[in-house]
Amino acid sequence: MTIEGVIVESKSGDGMWGGRFEQGADPLFCAINDSLPIDWRLVQQDIRGSIVWAQALGQVGVLQSDEVSSLTRGLESLSAEAFERSAPPIESGAEDVHTWVEQRLVENLGPVGKKLHTGRSRNDQVATDLRLWTMEVLDQFCLTICEVQASLIELGERTLGFILPGYTHLQRAQPVLFAHWCLAYVEMLERDLGRFAGARATASQCPLGCGALAGTAYPIDRDWIATQLGFDGPCLNSLDAVSDRDFVLDALAACASCSMHLSRMAEDLIVYTSQEFGFVEPDDGVSSGSSLMPQKKNPDALELLRGKCGSIGSAHAAMLMTLKGLPLAYNKDLQEDKSLLFSAIDDLGLCLRIAARVVGGLRVNESACRRSAVRGGTLATELADYLVTKGVPFRDAHEQVGRVVRASIETGVELDQMPIESIQAIASEAGADVAEWLTIDGAVERRSALGGTSQERVREALVAARERLGTHRQPYAKPEVIA
Repeated sequence: MTIEGVIVESKSGDGMWGGRFEQGADPLFCAINDSLPIDWRLVQQDIRGSIVWAQALGQVGVLQSDEVSSLTRGLESLSAEAFERSAPPIESGAEDVHTWVEQRLVENLGPVGKKLHTGRSRNDQVATDLRLWTMEVLDQFCLTICEVQASLIELGERTLGFILPGYTHLQRAQPVLFAHWCLAYVEMLERDLGRFAGARATASQCPLGCGALAGTAYPIDRDWIATQLGFDGPCLNSLDAVSDRDFVLDALAACASCSMHLSRMAEDLIVYTSQEFGFVEPDDGVSSGSSLMPQKKNPDALELLRGKCGSIGSAHAAMLMTLKGLPLAYNKDLQEDKSLLFSAIDDLGLCLRIAARVVGGLRVNESACRRSAVRGGTLATELADYLVTKGVPFRDAHEQVGRVVRASIETGVELDQMPIESIQAIASEAGADVAEWLTIDGAVERRSALGGTSQERVREALVAARERLGTHRQPYAKPEVIA
């Protein structure tokens, strides 16, 4: 039977919990309950956790050494089988990935396969699997974020002398180096690295051995289990361990923040690519044309990147709403965590890769940036600062320069082109040396305090960013596969 594209069959009794029931599961219930197509991506983590669990049971005498060896070999064989599959084994009829692993073990090993689940629940099992998967994918995300940072740093290095207008309220404000703009997004992504590292740390507590909710009745060494699987330590409360999805919330929050930063960068670049600005041009490989208008070159990759932010951010909100009313301990609502997390991770991973690709191929129009940087009164603050050097209180200087700007607009002459006499008519303290202050190069170089846009400071910031990048790119520790 097919319901909404999902293949379901009436079951006479589930292999994990069928003894309590006389009737089989309704096909409609299977359609909403069965999760194998979604949680199949946890199969390798499930097998790793099962190998360690079998060994832990062997340590306390629940399994004999030959049974541990048989289960370990059987699980390793399943790992290879799962790796070769191109799609989830929906035809197996298994409810979820845990059921499939156990069913295949029993098929291959006989009764010993039924012993693996001793003292373990799917509650602590799925929590362990998802934490392992999250830790691994967040490690990879940190490396992918580094690739976006690297593209921005390289772009800043090759455009170090380029000046463009900085904006507030999308109005020209003050001239800044293009590399300074690049570094602003490097800083945002640096914070994202910290968020993902924090989410990974939250995930790195092992629930295995907590059972359904009350713990396990066997004297399992949970510290050993946590170490073998690469966790920082075991979860300390069994009720919390099986129902906690804070690590999913943290991962989704990090995804939401990171996607928001990518969306802001995309928006800047979309504006900058427009003919009205003409500051940058993406290469042909990440652009598209129009089916009607032959002249068009659209920044579609950037628009699609910007568009993904909404769905990624909504996953975090959806997970919050799923968790907000749940009593302790495990509730089936938690099954929604995987579809939300997997979707957000997939989308953000693609966004990060396309962001690095777009930035790496950008062409920057230095002359267009420079022409725009000197227009629209961007040197007004320089004139005010100049008057301060002549002893004019800043608030008075601000008011005088405001009137100079109004005269500039009325005459259609930019500040750096205004006759000195016109400036002096309003700001009497201005001398012949005022022209030296009214240049965009001078405006940039005077911003030499830490964090400023002078070439010296930006060059230092680029060097520091590249050094941090080298540290971030150091390989993350990976737990070894237990043989």
